[in-house]
This record gives sequence, structure tokens and C-alpha cells, in this order.
Amino acid sequence: MTGVLLVEDDETIGEMLRTSLVQHGHDVVWVTGGRAALRAEDGWDLALLDLGLPDLDGTEVCRELRARRPGSVIVVLTARGQEMDVIVGLEAGADDYLVKPVPLGELHARLRAHLRRGGAGRESPAVALGRLRIDTAARRATVDGDEIALRAKEFDLLARLTAAAGQAISREDLMADVWDAHWFGSTKTLDVHIAALRRKLDDAGGRSGMPRIVTLRRHGYRLEAPAD
Repeated sequence: MTGVLLVEDDETIGEMLRTSLVQHGHDVVWVTGGRAALRAEDGWDLALLDLGLPDLDGTEVCRELRARRPGSVIVVLTARGQEMDVIVGLEAGADDYLVKPVPLGELHARLRAHLRRGGAGRESPAVALGRLRIDTAARRATVDGDEIALRAKEFDLLARLTAAAGQAISREDLMADVWDAHWFGSTKTLDVHIAALRRKLDDAGGRSGMPRIVTLRRHGYRLEAPAD
């Protein structure tokens, strides 16, 4: 049973979401404010977070939850639908950003996709590219033996790129393989995750002896192995 932290101040929406989540087999803790979300126990795997909270800005709550639970899944569900809101939410640590109203069928499909672990390359052994080592069984990425703190989708994305190192992968294929085969919406979340992944790789190992994520204009991305 998956533990879900539901952060929603609207009583009608919150009760509808709580009921639907329970019906889909989740163990739900529902809170109506940001401070209550930050006080919640750690027994949750996924947070479903509204940004328009009465006490704290939801973006700051997202950032704090991400700092406390780097391996958890955080999905924003909010009425804020401007592109800049989406970018800010994703950069604050959200794995996904959904704009209300969202059909419940789509919501649960997205949640299932995010909760799935070890998609691409699940049976693959550990792979080393220069100083970077990816262990899909343990879901660990290390540089010179030191682990990189990656969010769930960042690891899945890196594992997918690593499994096809040197090959061009389209944006559509990355979204289908890492997120869901029936992905809904734009690929903006992919761009944000790629940018975050690049920063973390650079912070962990710099450029020397490290693979590089190359943007392929109007197509997708390619992970290039470091030069010998």
C-alpha cells in the first residue's frame, strides 16, 4: 500500500481526492495547510500538493518537502497554470505539475507512472561511464564512489540515457519510457529534469571524465561517454 500525503485546503476537492485515492489502494494522510504538511510523519511515498495554501506558499512547501525527502515523489495539483508557474514548481522539486481540473483517470495514470520504480533497464547490471557509475538494482548513481542525490525521475532519466549511451533518443521516447507510455501534455517537465540532472552531474564531478548530456535540436537528447 502506497502512503500518500495529500495537501489540499479546499474541503470539497480534498474529500473527493482522498476518497478516490483510498479506492485505488492508497493510505492517505490529508492535511489542509503547508505547516501541517511539513509536520506530517515520514510514512509517505508520494505527496499530492496544492500550491494555493492558506498559511504558506505551496512552492516553498514543495522545496522543503523535497529537501527532506529527496527520493520521494511530489506531484503538484493546482489551479496555477501559467508556464512560469509550471517551471517554478518543477524547479522547486516537483516530479510533475498538473493543472486543475484533472480527470481522475488521468491523475491516477500519472501517479502510477511516477510510483513505478526501475522502468528502463531494470534488469541491467551496473554501468560505468568514466567516473560515473549507475547501479539500477540499487538505484544509485555515484561519482568516484560518492552518491549523487537524485530524485526518482532524475535517476530513471539518467538510467535510460545511460542504457543507450551514444544513441539519440527522442523527447517522445524519453517521456514514454521514463514517465508513461500514455503521457498527457507537454514535455516541459523533461526539459526541467534534464537541466537539473546536468547541474547535479556537474556539481558532483565537474566536466573531466564525466559523460555529457547533449541536446539534439528538434529531436531529443544523447548521453555522450567521456573521452578516454
